[in-house]
Amino acid sequence: MGSVREVMATNLHIVGPGDTVGEAVAVMAQNRIGSVLVMEGERLLGIFTERDTVRALSQAHDAARHEIVSWMTHGPTTVAPDADAEEALRTMLDNGFRHLPVVADGKVVGVVSMRDLAG
Repeated sequence: MGSVREVMATNLHIVGPGDTVGEAVAVMAQNRIGSVLVMEGERLLGIFTERDTVRALSQAHDAARHEIVSWMTHGPTTVAPDADAEEALRTMLDNGFRHLPVVADGKVVGVVSMRDLAG
């Protein structure tokens, strides 16, 4: 199957910790993606996904106005770009993830999704 580097997306979609759920959902909708990275400068704080959107909206009537940090996955599992793609897929399946940030030398360089690995 190759390495994660061969299939990962390198166009990062980012929101800040002070952004709202509504702003994050707008970024995802505009870019037709299932997750955004929550970053403070170059530091990865978390990931916010479609599943987080559903959870937020089901638990708070005004969730769209809440800060993203209330609903994101903090300290997400990451994968290295040189990792085996099958290993990344196994990590995703074992943990119920659809997206994994790709990190090299402490810096986010991409995101790999279940769709990337299934293709």
